[in-house]
Amino acid sequence: MTLLICLIGAILSTIVWYLSAHARRLYIGKLVLMFWGASLMWMVDLFYEYLEVKSKVFTPSSAVMINDAFLGVSVVVLALVIWLVMILVKDPLHVIHPISNQGR
Repeated sequence: MTLLICLIGAILSTIVWYLSAHARRLYIGKLVLMFWGASLMWMVDLFYEYLEVKSKVFTPSSAVMINDAFLGVSVVVLALVIWLVMILVKDPLHVIHPISNQGR
């Protein structure tokens, strides 16, 4: 479930990055890399868990699925918070610190 949630975030953010030049100015590429990196990490985790417990990976209990869903949502929220802080610090659209014309 965690892998699925991260993959959905990665695919959606990649589509936004590809279709919108404005989104590229807002460092959406960093968010794309965070989501694809998390997806790769969960893919490796799934692979090693499958090697360890075989088919039980594909038939989890409802409690495990709920825990995985909460973890997946937490990963997405953390990535969005990191991206938002990066946007606020770098201020690519100069909203927080507008460019002044005092030098003229």
